[in-house]
Amino acid sequence: MKRKILFTGGTGFIGRHFIAEYSDYQYTLLSRNPDKAKKILPEETDFITSLDDLNSLDDFDVVINLAGEPIIDRRWTTRQKRKIEQSRWETTSKLVELIAASSKPPELMISGSAIGIYGDTGDSPVDEDSPIDHSAAKLSSDFSHQLCYQWEQLALKAKDKTRLVIPRTGIVLDSRGGALQKMLLPFKCYLGAQLGEGKQWFSWMHLQDMISALHFFIDNSDCQGVYNMTAPESVTNQNWTQSLAKALGRKAFLKVPAFGLKILMGESSQLLLDSQRIQPKRLLQAGYKFKHPQLESALVDLVGKK
Repeated sequence: MKRKILFTGGTGFIGRHFIAEYSDYQYTLLSRNPDKAKKILPEETDFITSLDDLNSLDDFDVVINLAGEPIIDRRWTTRQKRKIEQSRWETTSKLVELIAASSKPPELMISGSAIGIYGDTGDSPVDEDSPIDHSAAKLSSDFSHQLCYQWEQLALKAKDKTRLVIPRTGIVLDSRGGALQKMLLPFKCYLGAQLGEGKQWFSWMHLQDMISALHFFIDNSDCQGVYNMTAPESVTNQNWTQSLAKALGRKAFLKVPAFGLKILMGESSQLLLDSQRIQPKRLLQAGYKFKHPQLESALVDLVGKK
């Protein structure tokens, strides 16, 4: 009998590729539009339109919670911030309630977070054991930090009833979606550009490693707590720009000044200008073997043959 996974965010960039890669499970997806979701997911996938349809999670072996409004697609207006928050917090809170109501709760809950919780870390390497500033001043001034902090605090309420894994995700790279896909056309047209001074650190992960690591958590019962989902090799924005141009057989001469990004994107420009040199210490200690640990070879795999 197939093990059962309840998946929120299963139609997203990461979720749909995880489901395609690991077909040996019976998936139930939370989706507001099942008819649309059925077009991109396996026929045997089940759907619910609301978590209110469930009284408990007794029927599921694993919960994967990756639901969330995209964080970089629009300017962070007050309304957009609330939408980003509610899409994560409300879903996570409801899942925790359902786990608490379960007489036989799922053995594992994987509940998403992001490296935004660390804030701007400058040039210093940061891992899961590094101290994090959760002061009131930090929470009020850094939206990404505040978003991820509350997201994690809600998920932590489930840890006494199930094994809880919180993956803190960096920039996930794939040519079919996400940040990399959006960059390909300008770089192919010789319009790829360094952002700001280019000294800010960029922490990334190949999509194949992302979904493989998520599956690693399912298979390894010793894994619990927070894990940085980034490759072992962080790079500066300058190095990233030149590496992508090289993989595409192009040159990148342009630079976009920081003030230009701030005018264009507003507060959300911090996602491109903050420096985050994040290390996957706990993932490596757990024995996960990266398929794409270095950026240049990862980019060749993703776009070098395009």
